[in-house]
Amino acid sequence: MLSQQSPPQARQSIRQLGASKIREVANAAMSGQDVLAFWFGEPYQATPEVIRFAAQEALSRGDTFYHHNLGIPALRQALSVYLSALHGAQIADQRVAVTSSGVNALMLCAQLVIGFGDRVVAVTPLWPNIVEIPKILGAQVVTVPVTLSDPTATISDWVLDIDQLLTQLTPGTRAVIINSPNNPTGWVMPRQQMEVVLNHCRKHGIWIISDEAYSRLVFDGSYQAPSFLDIANEQDLLLIANTFSKSWQMTGWRLGWIVAPYSLMDDLGKLIEFNTSCAPGFVQQGGLAALNAGPKIITDFVDQLQESAALMEQRLAAIDGIQIGRPRGAMYAFFKVAGRTDSLAFAKHLVREHQLGLAPGIAFGAEAEGYLRWCFAKPLSVLNEGVDRFVGALKP
Repeated sequence: MLSQQSPPQARQSIRQLGASKIREVANAAMSGQDVLAFWFGEPYQATPEVIRFAAQEALSRGDTFYHHNLGIPALRQALSVYLSALHGAQIADQRVAVTSSGVNALMLCAQLVIGFGDRVVAVTPLWPNIVEIPKILGAQVVTVPVTLSDPTATISDWVLDIDQLLTQLTPGTRAVIINSPNNPTGWVMPRQQMEVVLNHCRKHGIWIISDEAYSRLVFDGSYQAPSFLDIANEQDLLLIANTFSKSWQMTGWRLGWIVAPYSLMDDLGKLIEFNTSCAPGFVQQGGLAALNAGPKIITDFVDQLQESAALMEQRLAAIDGIQIGRPRGAMYAFFKVAGRTDSLAFAKHLVREHQLGLAPGIAFGAEAEGYLRWCFAKPLSVLNEGVDRFVGALKP
């Protein structure tokens, strides 16, 4: 008689990971027609031509071979110049590593400093990948949420209780993860709070992993969010993850970077080798062209986003039962609908019955249940049509 065997399984920490509920909603629409999709965080425009042309030229030259683990020298040097000018401090190219996407940068940062059983604190709501990455490594994640400044108002700001965060950053905590500007809320961490966190983490030996994917997408006219790079020194326990995806409209290119202390660069090179070996050379040439193109690509995009954010705030605020957290950056409206407590079921209903694709709040953590995320990096006409469909969905 054959023995009864259990089916093969992944290790427990992997089985316990939460699957993407954004993808779950998107999958529900695969057979749908005329769906207006606002669930993913990406612009509707193709990457600017100057960037595409540089990659095409590199391919035509035969740039199809392996490159240095940490990136081609020209791109690392260009990132050094770009970052040094942006943050008013010399950031040497020897501290910069090119990665195969921003999410790869986040995984590499975690692999560098987080291990099994470590305690990690994350400021939430948060893109689910960032919360799940430490769990893949066997760490325990504690969350501290941003909240609305006036929970009774139709429109209010997102704020972080800094004392609540510091209370969780206890001695022995391995790392804190902060994403600012934030996906999904659009919250931007003030520089004063960054200074408090940095000083606290220096005192207790806690790593800061700062996801700055949306660092240029802010709506105060500066085109630059506060960064830990503005205030940190080369010896601080600080890892910065960033990407070309958002600011340069390069989501499909999968190109990012890390800024790390000098002492970690050899180990970071090893991790890149064992993960992806290197980012493709022709893709890196696209990134180099993006940096060399100057700021207009970014500022034009931000101006479009700011106009879209204003439209969404105006239209959503006019709907009874809507509560909006005003985004100060990124590309999302994050809002609550009175009486809708199951955001996943509501999002599936919207896509199946009204051809409207939004991301459910529960995808970003339990504290975000009841919310929906709407990516507004779309033409105004498309946003207006989407809101019209949403209004129709709310009618009894």
